[in-house]
Amino acid sequence: MHSGVILHRTVVRSEQIMIRVLRNMVPFVFFSVCMLLVFHFHFSHSRYFGLFYVALIIVIVSYRLIFRHFLELYRKKGGNVRKVVLVGSHENMQELYHAMTDDPTSGYRILGYFEDFPSDRYPQDVPYLGQPNEVTVFLEKHVGEIDQLYCSLPSARSAEIVPIINYCENHLVRFFSVPNVRNYLKRRMHFELMGNVPVLSIRCEPLESLENRIIKRAFDIVCSGLFLITVFPFVYIFFGIAIKLSSPGPVFFKQKRSGEDGREFWCYKFRSMRVNAQCDTLQATENDPRKTRIGEIMRKTSVDELPQFINVLKGDMSIVGPRPHMLKHTEEYSNLINKFMVRHFVKPGITGWAQVTGFRGETKELWQMEGRVQRDIWYIEHWTFLLDLYIMYKTVYNAIHGEKEAY
Repeated sequence: MHSGVILHRTVVRSEQIMIRVLRNMVPFVFFSVCMLLVFHFHFSHSRYFGLFYVALIIVIVSYRLIFRHFLELYRKKGGNVRKVVLVGSHENMQELYHAMTDDPTSGYRILGYFEDFPSDRYPQDVPYLGQPNEVTVFLEKHVGEIDQLYCSLPSARSAEIVPIINYCENHLVRFFSVPNVRNYLKRRMHFELMGNVPVLSIRCEPLESLENRIIKRAFDIVCSGLFLITVFPFVYIFFGIAIKLSSPGPVFFKQKRSGEDGREFWCYKFRSMRVNAQCDTLQATENDPRKTRIGEIMRKTSVDELPQFINVLKGDMSIVGPRPHMLKHTEEYSNLINKFMVRHFVKPGITGWAQVTGFRGETKELWQMEGRVQRDIWYIEHWTFLLDLYIMYKTVYNAIHGEKEAY
């Protein structure tokens, strides 16, 4: 049984929010009272103690209800909408369709469905998009327009289902299977209820929660803002002069990289190499002749990455997340490594779980990039605020003590 915040769910009733708050607060109040009695705490205004907790519960419930209300208003106006395609038409899919569409604040927009033949289980105004073997062709024609795909084909048709899953995993479409899926997906699944319909998702993503995203973004803004107005000006002056003296060219090096949901952005770094024509195609190596002397030092200590706090403040990156790759590498590895594009479900980071667990630097062989991708996906599935703090600590620790793969 979960007791966390449920504001991010697409369909949630007011009483669920209130029950969840009470479930969390009542044990806390009981524990507080017990501690006061055990240690014999006395205070003159003890009658206000109960009023304080009652007021606290009312404030928390009110905050969550107001937050949810404004989220629903935003969805009614077309914001925070997930565009969905359905595959199959058995009774569960029919109920799932109504769970998504009966409430206009659910945040779903059904683009249509695939089935062997047009089905009367869906309303006539729901577009029939074709047969299940045409799903990938449809997705290819509508790249970037589909957010989620729900599939209810029986497991006996796994030969048709697996290509759909692989396409979704590699093209930033979230796949959900309406059971039974065990014949073709032998991994841990995450169970949710949408209305009364059971839905299994391929992975749990804590950053899908709106509140988790707000916490992470607020932390990024505060930390990057403080760093850029305090430490960074001195770093910029010192290393800017050193870079200019080391070789002709700009202080900053900028390069287009792949970000969240595959969006391209300009990633900033201190220039650590001489200006060259291969900067967007050739990865840096250990004894790279393009590196300057000051560049060698900056790369060893990760100082060259500090301008990316500008990217963090702009919202292109986060302090912690999968490292962004140059466009050429994204194109290459997305064809070589299964699930490579999953790491783009979150914002890229200045540092990441892969980098502090031994997968930093040049990727000479394919297994090194595969290991990096596995750790990036692990981070996406296990994100917590404390994990981000630990990764930041390990990054600073490694920078101070030096890293063999930092070059």
